[in-house]
Amino acid sequence: MKHILAASLIAVAALATTGCAVTSGQSTVGQYVDDATVATRVKARFAEDAQVSAMRIQVETLNGTVQLSGFATTQAEKDRAAQIARATPDVKEVRNNIIVRPAAK
Repeated sequence: MKHILAASLIAVAALATTGCAVTSGQSTVGQYVDDATVATRVKARFAEDAQVSAMRIQVETLNGTVQLSGFATTQAEKDRAAQIARATPDVKEVRNNIIVRPAAK
């Protein structure tokens, strides 16, 4: 039990001395939360759209840049996903790395 307490104190001390950096490229916890909010908004809009599959397309956001990956069944779906992401508030840039792979029959 003492080892767990000691490890916890060391972890908290390390976080306190390194500031609020979350991951490489994100300067603050606030930026991390903003990026998570943007990614959630994009995914929610995918779920509302009849043409885009929110299940096959992943969304990651870093400093307002949204990266789309995964698979689309048509080029139109890939293009629509990028269009939706660009229209989402606080998105600065979209990198569309979705691969078009027709559905198996």
